[in-house]
Amino acid sequence: MNNAQRIALAVAVVNLALLMFFPPYDYVSLQRDNIPTFDGFYFAFGAHPNRVINANFLALELIVVVINAGIAMLLLRDPPLQAKRRPGGNRRQRIVLGLMAVNLVLILLFPPFEYFSAITKAALPTFEGFYFLFGDNSQRQLVTSILYIEVVLVVINGGLLWLLLKDKTLDEVSAEQARDLARRIRASQKK
Repeated sequence: MNNAQRIALAVAVVNLALLMFFPPYDYVSLQRDNIPTFDGFYFAFGAHPNRVINANFLALELIVVVINAGIAMLLLRDPPLQAKRRPGGNRRQRIVLGLMAVNLVLILLFPPFEYFSAITKAALPTFEGFYFLFGDNSQRQLVTSILYIEVVLVVINGGLLWLLLKDKTLDEVSAEQARDLARRIRASQKK
């Protein structure tokens, strides 16, 4: 692990600690039939009457921080020997990882919400739109099932693109190169 990776790991640990000390809370009101609506982030050890921790959103936040830490570890790793000959290594893979990290942060900053009056017990929740997380969302509830789907799709698509854009290493040979090598070996054995 190099110094840049150690710094990224330290930043991730600090972020995880902040998320645990200031978790997201929902407000539970009798006027709204005990339907929790997103209320904001509060100190975990404070007194918060009629508020419960939104465990689903907290879990997603923790997952995104861990994924972004993993992305940072990949982006900041020392390039392999073949990539050192090329300036910048595999730049396309690094761009994909950077965009994936930005997408994950944007997904958490603008999560899907629904108004508490439209909340039903249906399997598929209603969806009102994406709103800024730190705005006034006192009348809205997070739609965590849609948020989970968003995070999973970004991670899957980013991983697939990262694998597709991987440069061929010197150890990997094409089928044509393998046939040519086999011909040369047979020819040298016949001599």
